Amino acid sequence: MNVLQPLIEQRADPHIYKHTDGYYYFTASVPAYDGVELRRATSIRDLASAEPVMVWRKPDTGPYSDLIWAPEIHFNQGAWYVYFAAAPSREIKHDLFQHRMYAISCKDANPVTGSWTFEGQIDTGIDTFCLDATTFTHKGVLYYVWAQKEEGIRGNSNLYIAPMKIPTEIDGEPVRLSIPEYDWEIIGFWVNEGPSIVKHGGKIFMTYSASATDENYAMGLLWADENADLLNPASWHKSKQPVLRSSPKHKIFGPGHNSFTKAEDGVTDLLVYHARTYTEIEGDPLWDPNRHTFVKTLKWDDQGMPVFGDAALDD
Repeated sequence: MNVLQPLIEQRADPHIYKHTDGYYYFTASVPAYDGVELRRATSIRDLASAEPVMVWRKPDTGPYSDLIWAPEIHFNQGAWYVYFAAAPSREIKHDLFQHRMYAISCKDANPVTGSWTFEGQIDTGIDTFCLDATTFTHKGVLYYVWAQKEEGIRGNSNLYIAPMKIPTEIDGEPVRLSIPEYDWEIIGFWVNEGPSIVKHGGKIFMTYSASATDENYAMGLLWADENADLLNPASWHKSKQPVLRSSPKHKIFGPGHNSFTKAEDGVTDLLVYHARTYTEIEGDPLWDPNRHTFVKTLKWDDQGMPVFGDAALDD
């Protein structure tokens, strides 16, 4: 058994994308929540020492000038996009959590050194707190998946999916796939957030995170057949138990907000997630910077289901 060490310290909500150019691209929430930072390397290990570059920084005031959260970098339809959430400046917002989702784009080959354009808000048609967007393409359709609060449903956020017209605009009405409902999803906060997609063995898997961002944070799982109608909630199955949670024995707490990538062999699936190494958080967990990026091997059982294992072990 190999007890994991952080790949990159103080980077929460980590997202690693392996591109066709042979590079891995990394982005995550930075402790100051003040912009979008990228780095790249030809191996997972070398991301730790790669130079971070702030490719977009928040304005001082306005509707997207505070708390830049959970950026993800994707290459969609011939260009780079980073999707992220941002809140209004303190002068105009009514409370802390009024995030909406935004995107920036880059047409250059190297997004770390390239020129980025602010594309504006990704409007879901629901004007409420929303965040944690991801995208994936299946059978030629680009899908947008995210977390959002919906009036009339208890909790902070649910999971939604919609097809996209273009990489910055959804097509049609959002479809709700999951709400916080099980005991492990509603500790501290009623949350389903941080969705991420991985395909394997004829199925599409969607992980997500739930509960407060302390040691109770844990990961759940939805899955659908690859030939099913992904916009029909009945196509998706939901695990009643978390698939990854704290490992107190090895001092890994609150694993979650994950992404997936491939190892250097191009075959092995890797799970990328953040976690803390202690539980004694002073003040609001939001401002504790020590959620670190971890990477471990994702295994599969004989039925084609993912095996996440212990959050502290790469076994």
